Amino acid sequence: MELLWWVILIIGGLLLGGIMFCQWIPAKLVRVDVYRESDNHNPGASNAFRLCGWKIGLLCVTLDILKGFIPVLLAVLLLNPNSVGLSLVILAPALGHALGIFNGFHGGKCIATSFGILAALIPVTWVPFAVLAGLFLFFTLVWKINPGSLRSVIVYALFVLICIIVLPILNCWEVAFGCLLMGLLPILRFTVWKEKEKYDVLI
Repeated sequence: MELLWWVILIIGGLLLGGIMFCQWIPAKLVRVDVYRESDNHNPGASNAFRLCGWKIGLLCVTLDILKGFIPVLLAVLLLNPNSVGLSLVILAPALGHALGIFNGFHGGKCIATSFGILAALIPVTWVPFAVLAGLFLFFTLVWKINPGSLRSVIVYALFVLICIIVLPILNCWEVAFGCLLMGLLPILRFTVWKEKEKYDVLI
C-alpha cells in the first residue's frame, strides 16, 4: 500500500508541477500571455509580476511554491521519509515545472517551486532550505552576480555540492539524492536546456 502512495505522490507531483500557473492565471484573469509577451518567453513568476502587476504576480508565485510544497509535505507526513520514494517526490514537481508538460513543453526555471519543495522538507531537515535561501541572498545582496542566469547556475551548483556533502553526514541520504536531482534541473534549464533569452530572470 505504501508503494502505491509513493507512486501517486510522484505522478501527482509531476502533474501538479506541470501546471504553469504563471501562464494560466494571467491569461484567464487579465488576458496576458506571459509566455509570448515576455522577452525571454519564460512562463515564470518574474514575468507575471512584470507584465501583470504585484497582485497577479504574488498569486502566481504562491501557487508555484505550493505545487512543490504540497506533494513533498504529504510524503513527509504520511509516509516513511527514509525511502528513495522521497527522493523521487522531491524531483517530481520541479521536473514537471521544468518540462511544462501542459504548456507545449515550455517550462519554467524551477526556482519558486524549489523553495516550496525545500520548505516542505523542514520537518525532516531544515538544511537544504537554509542553504538555498542563504546562497541566493549572498549572491544577490553581498556578492552580486549578473546576469541572473549565471547567478542561478552558481547558486544551484553550490547548493548541490553542499547538500551531497552535508546531508549524508546528517543521515539524510534520501533528501541528499532528491536535492541532487532537483538541483540539477535549474542548472540544465539555464545552460544546455534553455530557450533563447534576451532578459535574465530570478524566478
